[in-house]
Amino acid sequence: MTDLSHLAIPGSEIALRVTPKASRNEIRESEEGLRAYVTVVPENGKANAAVVKLLAKALGVAKSRLTLIRGQTAREKVFRLD
Repeated sequence: MTDLSHLAIPGSEIALRVTPKASRNEIRESEEGLRAYVTVVPENGKANAAVVKLLAKALGVAKSRLTLIRGQTAREKVFRLD
């Protein structure tokens, strides 16, 4: 599991690219930015829920502190940490 606790600053925006139907759930940090890989399909918000759960765990915060502000149906998503 990637430790992203250094990004857990209240009010910050976290941008990432999501790949659904991956072979495993993980978040990778690279020079291009954050990438989230989730095993669920992108229907009825299942992939978004999986990304929230994965990102919250990596940041070390509660899921309720993350708000999706852009990218509800897109691969590029932006979350705000409250």
